[in-house]
Amino acid sequence: MPRKTNSRPPPPTSYGDAVQELEQLVTALESGQLPLEQLLAHYQRGTELLHYCHDRLQAVEDQVKVLDESGAVKPWTQE
Repeated sequence: MPRKTNSRPPPPTSYGDAVQELEQLVTALESGQLPLEQLLAHYQRGTELLHYCHDRLQAVEDQVKVLDESGAVKPWTQE
């Protein structure tokens, strides 16, 4: 029997891509049709996407704070 590789999906390329993938995962999870292994994998990927989205939103919020404090646009650097 061939072994499954545990290759991780690549990180999303944008916030919009992450939200779209997250919506697809939620739909699959809510269907109730996934085997336990897939259910767990989808849940784990969902938490990764949530962290990614949170980090991107935090970065934008920080940029807005800098703009509000100085009145000038500062370059945004992704971490």
